Amino acid sequence: MKLYSTNNKDLRVSFKEAVFNSMPQDKGLYMPVEIPQLDTEFVQNIEQYSLPEIAYQVASTLLKEEIPAEDLRALINDAINFDAPAVQLDDKTFVLELFHGPSLAFKDFGARFMSRVMAYFLKDGEQLLDVLVATSGDTGGAVALGFLGVPNTRVTILYPEGKVSPIQELQLTTNGENIRAVEVKGTFDDCQALVKQAFADRELNAKFRLTSANSINISRLIPQTFYYFNTYAQLKKQGFEDVIFSVPSGNFGNIGAGLLAYKLGLPVKQFIAATNVNDTVPRFLESGVYETRPSTQTYSNAMDVGAPSNWVRIMDLFDQDVEAVKKMVTSYRFTDDETLEGIKEIDKNLNYVACPHTAIAYLAIEKYRNENPADNSAAVFLSTAHACKFPDIFPAEIAAKIEIPVQVKALESKPKHADQLGIDFEGFKEYLLKG
Repeated sequence: MKLYSTNNKDLRVSFKEAVFNSMPQDKGLYMPVEIPQLDTEFVQNIEQYSLPEIAYQVASTLLKEEIPAEDLRALINDAINFDAPAVQLDDKTFVLELFHGPSLAFKDFGARFMSRVMAYFLKDGEQLLDVLVATSGDTGGAVALGFLGVPNTRVTILYPEGKVSPIQELQLTTNGENIRAVEVKGTFDDCQALVKQAFADRELNAKFRLTSANSINISRLIPQTFYYFNTYAQLKKQGFEDVIFSVPSGNFGNIGAGLLAYKLGLPVKQFIAATNVNDTVPRFLESGVYETRPSTQTYSNAMDVGAPSNWVRIMDLFDQDVEAVKKMVTSYRFTDDETLEGIKEIDKNLNYVACPHTAIAYLAIEKYRNENPADNSAAVFLSTAHACKFPDIFPAEIAAKIEIPVQVKALESKPKHADQLGIDFEGFKEYLLKG
């Protein structure tokens, strides 16, 4: 598997190099030179396969000779050791539950796969691998648990002060060992900017072996394709052929993975990018003008991204053809008030408790159906995080229905530790140099 930069299509690097370098020096993002097609017979009979079997088939098609077959199979079986059920809520509506991993968020797929890939490639005696990650909520917890105890690695997680939920913060700040948390007096966009500046800094790169665990890393994106194929398999087993996915979208890595799956051969009729008021992409698809703005804090905090990094990958997948993107991607935005109403509506009509991100994906399905009444496709909205992570958002009668997982209860007894920094890069650089 060879990869190029979205800023330089003549560049060629190996998968291993892209995983460890994370982002090219030209500040583009790595993309595969070739997107191979999955075997047609496999896709036609996909309902016969389990999630790990599907994951192996997809990964081996993309990675080819990068990792020997048996090693890759063992890596996947270790990383993807939890379910992702598509729960049917009515005749043609499903919720894809992606919160059954250890951090209770969809990002466990990417973080666990990536940490195992990095551990596989790391050799004894090599320089310590410094993993930098910015989080708006769930990424940090997934990365922390994915890398906790992995030899020869150190993880630095940047998160915005006061803009993650209490449970999310505990997941970031109570790990110890090779995981350290940094509370930044700013927004997620500020955290992300600090990480990107670090990768472009010559002095830091000369001293440290830096890589990222954000969705800018291609090894985060690949495993997220697994659950799109697995969901299609679950629906196909029930007789559904036409499928629409509604994806809560912040940094656009999740829907980017879905579109990569589509390019690999996944039969999908439509993708819906569901955002909160941080609506850079909906505005772009409406006006043709791509204009980023400072992020705004919302109830759906993992989507509070004003400058979504992965949008460049999506445009690259479609050769910068805006009209081609618009045919495959519809996008809607929703306010916090609408999100709360969505939570209540799902509870009342479908007897399901949805986190605010999930509620936005549901609202997008309903809006799409209202605008396309003749479309009878099965609709899947992605539930990206467990509702227990957002206790202060729910009305009391809905909050009472949330079951608190054992691992969350265990967090409450652990001491929190986080370093505090401002948004200036020199301060962050000094922090890193001090080790």
